[in-house]
Amino acid sequence: MEKKFPLSATCSSICRSATFQRTIIATILLAGIVVGAQTYKGFALEHKKILTLLDGIILTIFVLEALIKILAEGNRPIHYFKNPWNVFDFTIVAACLLEPVLPVGGTFLPVLRLARILRVLRLVTAIPKLQVLVSCLLKSLPSMFYVSILLFLLFYVYGTMAVFLYGENDPIHFRNLQTSMLSLFRVVTLEDWTDVMYVNMYGSNAYGYSPEDLAIWTPNSSASPLGASLFFVSFVLIGTMIVLNLVIGVIMNSMDESNEEMSLRKEIERRRKRPDPIRDGIDDLQKRMKELTDEMSVIRKMLENR
Repeated sequence: MEKKFPLSATCSSICRSATFQRTIIATILLAGIVVGAQTYKGFALEHKKILTLLDGIILTIFVLEALIKILAEGNRPIHYFKNPWNVFDFTIVAACLLEPVLPVGGTFLPVLRLARILRVLRLVTAIPKLQVLVSCLLKSLPSMFYVSILLFLLFYVYGTMAVFLYGENDPIHFRNLQTSMLSLFRVVTLEDWTDVMYVNMYGSNAYGYSPEDLAIWTPNSSASPLGASLFFVSFVLIGTMIVLNLVIGVIMNSMDESNEEMSLRKEIERRRKRPDPIRDGIDDLQKRMKELTDEMSVIRKMLENR
């Protein structure tokens, strides 16, 4: 076990304390309130001294937090930066420290000031459950890429069909491919999608187009009650009810993986702090038996399919 110096041991104990965690969470919430108050110019000018003082206190607490966590690593402070959440925190604190001292022009200064807003995102690093959610979203990106390809193909096929079928009747929504795909995005979000459908069901002269629109776009009105209803209803069913549910399924699968990883990290930390050979041995045996059961199920399926 790595030997720690008295100072690093004290800092490590502080980092693990519930009071320390609650203080950081409260500070992050206060930072969010302060940056929100600064968006009201009149209020910010009237209470400039108080807001500046609070901003300084918040930054000081964040700097102390980073120092305590670095000192808690003992003679290997570089370990602090191996955690991506710590790197995120340190980057925001560094940007806030650079704002008043860095001699930059007026065009770059607002970018640094945006770090004040990003301090609210530090709530993710302070609450483990939020870390699980963010990790889940990051893990789902590869699978989401393939779902996005499927969704793009759906938009492309239906968008092309809509230009051919309804481009002359409804040029506002379907005059070309890019406009058609944008209109279908509106449809798939269910934002007044029935209005788009009714224009093509009853014809632009009968529904949706004002006299000014008719004069500007000069559509060739044609009604398609059955065809338009089948087209849009099928697109909504496929795009909203099926493909978007695939997105939810991918995220839920990533959520299960993130929860398993967090449980594993907690178990490793518990074994380091409170080792229990008998209990740990039984847990390992149960996990191994489950793995063997899964392997036997796979072998059985392979034998059945021969």
